[in-house]
Amino acid sequence: MQAFLKGSTQSVKPQRDKATAGSSGEKRQKPVPWVEKYRPKCVDEVAFQEEVVAVLKKSLEGADLPNLLFYGPPGTGKTSTILAAARELYGPELYRQRVLELNASDERGIQVVREKVKNFAQLTVAGTRPDGKHCPPFKIIILDEADSMTNAAQAALRRTMEKESRTTRFCLICNYVSRIIEPLTSRCSKFRFKPLANDIQRERLVEICEKENLKYTKEGIEALVKVSEGDLRKAITLLQSTARLSAEKEITESIVIEIAGVIPPKVIENLLQICYKGTFEKLEAAVKNMIDEGYAGTQILTQLHDIIIEESLNDKQKSVITEKMAVVDKCLADGADEYLQLLGLFSVIMQQATQSS
Repeated sequence: MQAFLKGSTQSVKPQRDKATAGSSGEKRQKPVPWVEKYRPKCVDEVAFQEEVVAVLKKSLEGADLPNLLFYGPPGTGKTSTILAAARELYGPELYRQRVLELNASDERGIQVVREKVKNFAQLTVAGTRPDGKHCPPFKIIILDEADSMTNAAQAALRRTMEKESRTTRFCLICNYVSRIIEPLTSRCSKFRFKPLANDIQRERLVEICEKENLKYTKEGIEALVKVSEGDLRKAITLLQSTARLSAEKEITESIVIEIAGVIPPKVIENLLQICYKGTFEKLEAAVKNMIDEGYAGTQILTQLHDIIIEESLNDKQKSVITEKMAVVDKCLADGADEYLQLLGLFSVIMQQATQSS
């Protein structure tokens, strides 16, 4: 009986294996964030940064590459550009051996620079790829968010940069070039990455919408471009979040504003109308209501600043209001109470508005 049962279990197993093999045989695409999915795969796909693309194209054609320093706002393509260039230079097989990427999340103190970076930089490499194509006889070390490195670590890096110039090229990436020490900046070719122009962003977002079969309105795309302020990464992330929330519906302006945490323009307009024509009691209730809705004080300041500049107040009144904004911004950064700070700011706006009337 036991032998019979053993036989039966053995005969069942292969069928299960076939079933699982069949399901695994079908290739399923892994879910990837759209930021990674639509990251440029080659230098030609990099949007808007003409100078950097021109330099990297020359190096891909066989010219030598200098040490690079990329700086500019987040989401403008700094990391994507150098990674795309490295993949084109070395191909998929050599890429891992020839490129060392260190981010701010990795340990990057003086000890790491002295050991890991120095040891990697000292290795010599050949000038051909396994597929027979020519590739440069140097490696690339990418130091992402280099402005968060300590001055001691940056100082240790400058000698390695000089000594290992035959075998290694460095690419420093940062948001604030002023935080990189002068001896490092003088050893690199500096490239500023500009915030992406609205039409470039619009074009890329529409392209992603078409590839993902999303329904969208023109106003929805415009809202994404406006909210992201030149940061394409932020725009694509918001687009993905909006697409998941709206499911089968269209991507509209109202959904984008809801997802982005932006305060609807009507709310701020209502507050300004109370400042111009209402009473302090009404203003107090409106500010409290806005804070209770969960809107961030810093976000209110950002949007209010743009509106105040366009308002029909005189220059003196605008300067008083914007000066108060600066004080409120500092207080909010230090952890002050949002309700009291915003109430103080809108009181100043009310005071200035009543003087003009």
